[in-house]
Amino acid sequence: MAALAGCTAAPTPPTAPRVTPSPTPSSRWDVSPSSVAAVGDSITRAFDACSLLADCPEASWATGTDPAVNSLALRLLGPGRVAAKSWNLARSGARVAALPEQMARAAAERPDLVTVMIGANDACRPTPAGMTPVAEFRRSFEAALARLRKDAPKAQVYVASVPDLRRLWDTGRASPLVRRVWELGVCGSMLADPEDLGAAAEKRRTAVRDRVVAYNEVLGEVCARDELCRYDGGAVFGFRFDETLLSSWDWFHPSRDGQARLAELAYRRITEK
Repeated sequence: MAALAGCTAAPTPPTAPRVTPSPTPSSRWDVSPSSVAAVGDSITRAFDACSLLADCPEASWATGTDPAVNSLALRLLGPGRVAAKSWNLARSGARVAALPEQMARAAAERPDLVTVMIGANDACRPTPAGMTPVAEFRRSFEAALARLRKDAPKAQVYVASVPDLRRLWDTGRASPLVRRVWELGVCGSMLADPEDLGAAAEKRRTAVRDRVVAYNEVLGEVCARDELCRYDGGAVFGFRFDETLLSSWDWFHPSRDGQARLAELAYRRITEK
C-alpha cells in the first residue's frame, strides 16, 4: 500500500483540547504488578490486526503473546507467566455501558492491574446523534470503577484515553483505497463522506471530536479520584497513528505495529515512579 502522502490542504485545525493532567503518582502504586486483566473494546482485542474481520488477541497491546508487539503483559510479566497471569476480557464492539460487567469479570481474577481502553464505539456511531451522552458515559465509567473496587479493592487501574478520531480522518481522507474501505460503514459519524469539506461536514466532525474530548475529560477526572488509578494524560489521544500503524483491512484499528506503540505508551505510564 502506498503511503498516504500528498494530502490536500487540511482545514484549519481545531483548538487543542483541555487534557486532564495526571495526578501525582501515589506512593501505593506498584510499578511491577504481577498480573494483568484487560477490559475494553476491539482495540484491546486487536481486531483486524492479523486478519480481516477477526480478533487477534495474541497481538493485543495489553495482554498479547506476540513478541513483535511486546505487549504490556509481556513487558511486566515475561513470556513464561503471560498465559496464567493475564486475562483479555475486552469485547469487540463494546461501549462504556458494558464496562461494569467486564470489570466484574476482571475483579473475579483478583488482578494486580486492570487496563481500560473504552469510548471509541461510543463516539463511532452511524451519525453524531447516536453518540453516548457524556453524562451516561460518566455514570457507566463510575459504576465500572465502583464494581472493581467492591471485589478487588487493591487492584491498580490504567486508563487509556480515547484516540483522536478526527486525526484519523485527516490521515486517510486523501487515499482512494482508504475512502472505499470507510464507505463500508467504518465510524460513520466521523469518517462518512471523507472528502466533503463543507460547513455541515466540518460541523459533524467537530461534534464528534468534541465528544471524544469530553469522554477523555471524564476518564481523567474520575480516575483522579481513585488513588490506585492512573490516566494516560491524553497520550493515546495525542498519538499520531500514521498509515503504517493502522490495519490495512479497515484503516481504523491499530495494526500490529500500532498495537506495539500502545503497549509502549501504557508501559511508560504504569512504570512511572
